[in-house]
Amino acid sequence: MTHDETNPWSPQDALIAMMVAISVSDQDIKTIELLSIERTVNHLPIFADYNVDHLRSVCNAVFDLLVEEEGLDALFGLVTSALPEKLYETAYALCCDLAAADGRLRDEELRFLQETRYVLNISRLNTAAIERGARARHMVL
Repeated sequence: MTHDETNPWSPQDALIAMMVAISVSDQDIKTIELLSIERTVNHLPIFADYNVDHLRSVCNAVFDLLVEEEGLDALFGLVTSALPEKLYETAYALCCDLAAADGRLRDEELRFLQETRYVLNISRLNTAAIERGARARHMVL
């Protein structure tokens, strides 16, 4: 997939940015979360033609944005301008998977998911289904 000159991010970059953002929302990015991002990028069809060399710059951009006062709004602006609307639910699903990856949802992650639902305008029914799917995928014995 390609992106235009008005936004430095491709749709795949935007999806990765959302995964990174949910991972750092609790101020502590965990190894399991980084591994989950890597596994996702390596296995999902949406990332088939993604240049993984760009991953580090996207991560750094997210880190830089989130230390700014209005950084989350700026992040959401970049994401919504880079992502076609048909991928909004994909972005939310990836965030849910990352939030569930370490087996525990923290308040900061829940707030980020709430803001994401609002910004991406995903219906309650669809968010419930996405969240249930993430919960099912990350169950342990």
